[in-house]
Amino acid sequence: MKKLFFVLFAVFLAFGVSYAQDGKKEFSNAKKALGAFALDPTNNKAKLQEAKDAIDAAMGTSEMQASAEAWNKKGEIYNEIATQQITVRQFAIGNLNDLPKVDGNPALIASEAFRMGLEKAAKKYETKDALKGLQSVQSNLNNLGFYDYEEQKYETAFAAFKEALDVDVILKKNSEESALKTEDDYNNQLYITGLAALNANKASNAKEYFQKLFDAQYDKPAIYEAMYQIVAAESCPDQAYTYLETGRAKYPDDVSLIFAEINHYLKANKLDQLIGKLQMAIEKEPDNLSLYTTTGSVYDNLHQRAFEAGDKAKAEEYFMKAQEYYERALAKDQNNFDAIYSVGALYYNKAAEMTKELNVLADDYTKEGLKKYEAKRTEVFEQFDKALPYFKRCEKIDPNDLNTLIALKEIFAKKDDLTTSNEFKARLEKVQGGGKNDTSYFQD
Repeated sequence: MKKLFFVLFAVFLAFGVSYAQDGKKEFSNAKKALGAFALDPTNNKAKLQEAKDAIDAAMGTSEMQASAEAWNKKGEIYNEIATQQITVRQFAIGNLNDLPKVDGNPALIASEAFRMGLEKAAKKYETKDALKGLQSVQSNLNNLGFYDYEEQKYETAFAAFKEALDVDVILKKNSEESALKTEDDYNNQLYITGLAALNANKASNAKEYFQKLFDAQYDKPAIYEAMYQIVAAESCPDQAYTYLETGRAKYPDDVSLIFAEINHYLKANKLDQLIGKLQMAIEKEPDNLSLYTTTGSVYDNLHQRAFEAGDKAKAEEYFMKAQEYYERALAKDQNNFDAIYSVGALYYNKAAEMTKELNVLADDYTKEGLKKYEAKRTEVFEQFDKALPYFKRCEKIDPNDLNTLIALKEIFAKKDDLTTSNEFKARLEKVQGGGKNDTSYFQD
């Protein structure tokens, strides 16, 4: 039994030695293949693949995992793959399919390898090689990060941009030159990293970078909008608005900040304050139809509030303003669905308001009461008649719009045209059930 134990131990030891030797052999193969590739990168693409395969195999051994030189070599190989990818994409030289396939960003893998090389370094040259590698990988991290960002791969873009910042810290800590040489370089890196984080729905990460830029008063209006969005999402609208307010004071003509402020007031339902903001936005973007329809909608809401409060004069003033802005939108595009629908809804809502008064008059059966009832009823139907052509136009543009179908069903019912009302009831139920109306009811 004892003899058998020693035999087994000897076998395991032999395998262990062989495994370690294979790691060294693969590391050697990786170095040779990378050297051969460097002699003629255009015609030796296969050697880069050999280098990658060999270093991956080598790093599967415990001996190479402990070797700073091996980690640095891995960083060098993957950084070269990153460089080749960028060359193909920037200059259309070669083909990405001819390069080694990498699961992830090769520059990020390279940077992580150089970091490990620095951590494992026991000799000066190993430290020097790791730091040199980190210097060389910074631009590749950003270049591949930008490609991911353009392709809306925001999470991987964020990882690359963040790594470039982390590398900057390591290099400066070791008194080495970073690609982020100036304060402006560093702030711009914070900015692109924050944008990527924000688009990747990593609000807490984005906040860290944008807060630094806000504190540094970096000259980018988007910083203030970003901080507003992030803090507002944290359910702190008042605190969020301080960022927006600061940005608006610093960049009074920035359209994005104006729109952010408009949305803030819309969410807060501060309609009176909105008017001036919207008019300012219209001055900046006179062809933006949504600004006209939004302004009209604000006036329509103010009209309804005034009517409810019993201030009919003010209600009428707001009504006319709403109509004015909707018509200004239609003057720029007579087929704009939102503007057409909004005018119809304006008249429809006014008729609905007056119907409340009509219902009160219905209880008065005196001769004078009946006379008032008929007069008010005539006014109500005048408003419905004014709304109807606009809803017809909407139905011709989109026969499946729910709000349009509801309005048409109700108007025809009130006009005692039950046949047409039932037609729109059927069309409405079809859409609500998940179907579609293939053609419009109104063809002329």
